Amino acid sequence: MDAGLLTANNVWMMICTALVFFMHMGFSFLEIGLTRQKNTINILFKNVFIICVGLLLYYIGGFNLMYPGEFNGYLGFAGTGIGLGDMIDSSTNADGSLYADGGYTYWTDFLFQGMFAATAATIVSGAVAERIKLGPFMIFTIIYVGLIYPIVGSWQWGGGFLSTLGNEVNAAGEVVKEAGFHDFAGSTLVHSVGGWAALIAVWLLGSRIGKFGENGKPKAIPGHNIPLAAGGVLILWLGWFGFNGGSVLSGDPGGTSIVLVTTSLSAAAGGVGAFILSFILYKNFDLTMFLNGILGGLVGITAGADLMSPNEAVIIGLLSGIIIVLAVSLIDKLRLDDPVGAIAVHLICGIWGTLAVGFFGTKAGGDQIMYQLTGIGIIGLFCCIAAFIIIFLLKVTVGIRVSKEEELEGLDLHEHGMDAYSDFRMNQH
Repeated sequence: MDAGLLTANNVWMMICTALVFFMHMGFSFLEIGLTRQKNTINILFKNVFIICVGLLLYYIGGFNLMYPGEFNGYLGFAGTGIGLGDMIDSSTNADGSLYADGGYTYWTDFLFQGMFAATAATIVSGAVAERIKLGPFMIFTIIYVGLIYPIVGSWQWGGGFLSTLGNEVNAAGEVVKEAGFHDFAGSTLVHSVGGWAALIAVWLLGSRIGKFGENGKPKAIPGHNIPLAAGGVLILWLGWFGFNGGSVLSGDPGGTSIVLVTTSLSAAAGGVGAFILSFILYKNFDLTMFLNGILGGLVGITAGADLMSPNEAVIIGLLSGIIIVLAVSLIDKLRLDDPVGAIAVHLICGIWGTLAVGFFGTKAGGDQIMYQLTGIGIIGLFCCIAAFIIIFLLKVTVGIRVSKEEELEGLDLHEHGMDAYSDFRMNQH
């Protein structure tokens, strides 16, 4: 490979890294827009904390926990910190071969993967908005991002047991047929990892005051800035070009372009599917359902964006949008309070997108469905147990929920001592 091609690949990966970083602004805007004005500072603080601490944790040990090299397939650790080790330079291995087959350098690899790491906790942030104590949430983030996410990631992306599931090996120990769990960019490994934790957290935390009436019927608690939420979703869609496009792990023209096409078509179909079903059921054009349908389509295609045709991407997206509407209704019926729809988008559509790899695309088949189900089940069980232990211990020790007074008056005032819109509020008096 010539130096020019390596540079082009690496530049594309750095652009994708920037796009994934930009997604954190999208998450922030979406969460702010769909919640109440009095908790804006709190949500912004959590999202800024997640990206800062997430990167540091990934530097300290997460990267080497997720990519430990040769290990037993379940748990490995290559040491603390990051460095070139035995490599000749950041683009060349000790044996003279190119790092990542010339797709990018070691440093770019760390930064790109580090941007993914923080996303899992960001998903939880939206689900528990408006009533969780900041301190316990930060402790949860440190443990979940620092340990749980990279361990799960190592099982697939780090060459662990899920990546070799179903492989056939000959007498000489050579792989003659590659099978395995497939999750291209993280429908399960990123989105469901965050979604399972969000589900456990919402269950242990309880609903916001006023969300459910005496008869258990859910009441809408409108967000204070829907235009900001819409902007957040469009930023997330843009960021997904880096999230999925970068997961090609090079600037390969064919691989990158088809992934961006399937990603966008699924997003568009997800939005259309959600708003149509929402209109049929509720007789109104619900923008928030439209927006979450787009996100559902993005999450749904993420596991198999590299395997799908445009037609299959549209089908996956449409079904994702339909799932969003039904999932939001189901979550309300279960008396689970998720202000931004994170569980429906990231967990339920993450499961659907991962299963879709077995139904559509170049790996479709009964065996692949079983591999996908196995990965979903193992990761779901591990994440639920881990999240429950962390959050339950915090609940019985320091407590995880703010007081009634703090919730009613707003977390911005009580936990931060400031107002996101002080000039606006002053002008009201």
